[in-house]
Amino acid sequence: MKFVTEPRWLDDTQQAAWRALLAIVNCGLSQLERTFKAHGLLSVHYSILVGLSASADDTMRLSDLADAANVSQSRLTHRLRTLVDRNIIEVTADSADGRGKNATLTASGRQLLESLAPSHAENVQRMLFDHLTPTETANIASGLSKIAAHLCNPGANPEAADLDGPTIR
Repeated sequence: MKFVTEPRWLDDTQQAAWRALLAIVNCGLSQLERTFKAHGLLSVHYSILVGLSASADDTMRLSDLADAANVSQSRLTHRLRTLVDRNIIEVTADSADGRGKNATLTASGRQLLESLAPSHAENVQRMLFDHLTPTETANIASGLSKIAAHLCNPGANPEAADLDGPTIR
């Protein structure tokens, strides 16, 4: 005999939060993409560049870069092709461990990132933070960091979410 459990329906507050999140994802992300598309990039490419720029010598192991950009290694490898072909990054064998590979932000990649960062930051400010108080921003940062930690690191302690992590530009 099977036991059927009642679905955990969303309450009114959860429903409002969920619908607002969907609106941000469906409307807001496409607006942010326009900044990148003008330069032949996607937001995932920008995340890769930011991850590299936050690391020592603009270099990371590919496995660490995938984690930093919140993508699978397979998706990272696919997206790196565009960046390598355009000389935005270089991929080389890890000299310390011949089995691994490193990605390095090139000088032209750094220049591209630095040219994109101001307009991207302004778009994020305009779309999100101009509409929130500092307290609301802190609450959203706390809540979303817990969710991101759970989604990106299942089994990790959500209370240990790093709110002081690398600056996202």
